[in-house]
This record gives sequence, C-alpha cells and structure tokens, in this order.
Amino acid sequence: MTYSFDWLPFDRLSGREVHDVLQLRQRVFVVEQTCPFLDADGLDPKCWHGLGRDEAGLLVATARLVPPGLKYEEPAIGRVVTAPEARRTGAGRALMSSAIQQVQRLFPGQHIRLGAQRYLETFYGSFGFRPVGEPYDEDGIDHIEMLRG
Repeated sequence: MTYSFDWLPFDRLSGREVHDVLQLRQRVFVVEQTCPFLDADGLDPKCWHGLGRDEAGLLVATARLVPPGLKYEEPAIGRVVTAPEARRTGAGRALMSSAIQQVQRLFPGQHIRLGAQRYLETFYGSFGFRPVGEPYDEDGIDHIEMLRG
C-alpha cells in the first residue's frame, strides 16, 4: 500500500483536518488504550502536523513535530499514531520516515527526541533512536525517552 504525507503548521490545517487528527488520536490513545488523558495539551497550535493518507485519501496515520525549546531542548516527534486498520501495512514505518525527514528539513543538524511507549522501543530503535534516561510512567503507560542523532 502507498501512503502520502502532508506536513502543515497548525494554522494551515482545515477544521476538518483538525477534527480528523484529534479523532484518530482519541480513538487510539483514549479509547483503544483505555487511557483517559488531556490530549489537547496546548502544544498543538505551535507544532507541525503530519497527515498520512491511504490511497483512498483516508487519514490513517498522524504525528506532530514539536519545535525545539517548546517541550525539550531538541525538536521532538510526538503523538505518533496509526489507525488500527492500517497497522502491519507499513503505514507506521512510512509515517516515521516522513516525520524524520520533515524534522531534518525544518531543524537541520539537530538531534530528535521522543517519548516512546516502552513496547515500541524496538520499533523506534530501527529508526536510529536510542533510549536515554530511565523508564517512566505517563498516564499509566510505561514510557522511555529516546534520542536520534
């Protein structure tokens, strides 16, 4: 399957795109992972957002790029999510490859940080991220910070 990605600052997202991104994030992070948390944490308006669409134009993957100095010293990739029906099709790998390329374009020469759910540590490791620091609990889910670069 082929996926296309658009990376836009929040102010350039349409109302429909904002809705679709938030719906996908809530569908996975809140409902599927049974983790009630405030997804709209105030950072979205300052971030770039990736919209990964399948061949039919449906949003199946999304992530946000957090500029350096906003959450971490480095730019960060966060809110990485793939729709359940698109898993094991390459959508997640395509999303991460596209996100890394976009961070490198926007913030050249900088390391990239992410807070990974522990069960995805090997997945992110395959993109050159390595664990830094100690594991921590975030909203009842084990996480580890990872750094690339």
